[in-house]
Amino acid sequence: MENNNLYKYLDLAINAALRAGFKIMDVYRSGNLGVEHKIDLSPVTIADKAASKIIGEFLNSSGIPYLSEEETFSMYSERSKWGLFWCVDPLDGTKEFIRKSHDFTVNIALIDKNEPVLGVVYLPAFDCLYFGGKGIPSRKYDQINNASVAEIIEKSLQLPIIQNNEKFVMIGSHSHLDDETKAYFETVFEEKGRGNVEVLIRGSSLKMCLIAEGVADYYPRMSHIMEWDIAAGHAICEAAGCNVTDWYGNRLIYNKPNFYMPWFKINRNR
Repeated sequence: MENNNLYKYLDLAINAALRAGFKIMDVYRSGNLGVEHKIDLSPVTIADKAASKIIGEFLNSSGIPYLSEEETFSMYSERSKWGLFWCVDPLDGTKEFIRKSHDFTVNIALIDKNEPVLGVVYLPAFDCLYFGGKGIPSRKYDQINNASVAEIIEKSLQLPIIQNNEKFVMIGSHSHLDDETKAYFETVFEEKGRGNVEVLIRGSSLKMCLIAEGVADYYPRMSHIMEWDIAAGHAICEAAGCNVTDWYGNRLIYNKPNFYMPWFKINRNR
């Protein structure tokens, strides 16, 4: 895909993410979250649904198919024909949102031929935006306030911002720090020396953004996750020079018959 087209879609995705994020914060501040549970027992709130509606209204104008966690999925027989589509998690980190943590995000990715070519991640509670893609170096903009998209793109900081950490920094998930992951962390402690390793525990796709930014060096994921959870962060990490692979070093594939992703790992080149 030509770079000019990607910038056009970047503008659209940033606008969609910001508007959805503003609505999410309205719900967050109201305290009326309207928590329900889906068939798989995962939580969903008023904010998830409202954000999905807003993003859909923006992205539908592109004429590109749209896949969102909170909308009805197209059958694979139809999706398999999509060369280009949007992959969206309107509120990633719903559990964090419910418990009033700030680690929740809006994730919007553009997928081309089964790989993410553009990613936008907005952190509404921090008013912070990350973005990047094929031919678009990853960048971060803090404290958006009323900045225009043009200002955000022009004045944002290129990633990684932090080049070298004193220690090797691993990052793990608030909601999915299971025994298997903890045991794996122990193997890294043994390999590198416990005093040389620091562990950060954060929520949502913020973990991937912190790798791209250089705050963390390594994100091993050994538990359940879906395509829309990581597509945007995947694009941002790769555009920041990070390696994103499955557990065996293979490229992650999107738009599969089901949406489950295998174990994966993200390494930052130091």
